[in-house]
Amino acid sequence: MADLAELALEARGLSAGYGRVQVLRDVNLTVRPGEVVALLGPNGAGKTTLLRTLAGYLRPAGGEVLLFGASCGRMPVYKRCRQGVSFMGEERHVFPGLTVRQSLRLVRAQGEQAALFPALADRARHRGALLSGGEQQMLALTLALARKPRLLLIDELSLGLAPLVRERLLDTVRTTADTGVGVLVVEQNARSVLDRADRAYVMRRGEVVEERPADHWRADLDGLAALYLS
Repeated sequence: MADLAELALEARGLSAGYGRVQVLRDVNLTVRPGEVVALLGPNGAGKTTLLRTLAGYLRPAGGEVLLFGASCGRMPVYKRCRQGVSFMGEERHVFPGLTVRQSLRLVRAQGEQAALFPALADRARHRGALLSGGEQQMLALTLALARKPRLLLIDELSLGLAPLVRERLLDTVRTTADTGVGVLVVEQNARSVLDRADRAYVMRRGEVVEERPADHWRADLDGLAALYLS
């Protein structure tokens, strides 16, 4: 295990759930600055619950979450944001009533941040609610990065989007990590995310069952599929 100072995120023996329903069981996970870590697994494996717990939306039932080497305990979401955590959930996190230009101004996105996705330039006067799904997700990622996070948590980045949009989004995630940001991303298209990831965890039934370098999984997609189905 790396020194805590080297870690953007660490989960130790993490358990969580909803009421009396336990979803996560003894999850151990790390994310270092500058790396993309993929979180893979079948639907219902607990990936969303894990991200929501790490982001502070759910309280752990057991275990510990550390951000940048310090235990965050019951730290609320807004304080985690101040620490440098940015969370993109399954929903499109855009301002539906604001135009693209207004949204970018609201988060003070400037220069390269505002120009991450040239396709949005032609939609500057369109309200968020009127953008396509791909455009909304491009805008959501731009807004998340405008906060200059140190850790980015992303749930279902490209769900329901065209392959070309998915590749653009994942390329941007990789480029972001290369600047020193730690990224933990849930993505159903395993092949695409593994092309950009450094490591990948596989979850099943609320537990992490495997953790390997991404190139290991790229060379053994059949083995990965078997973990999904077993």
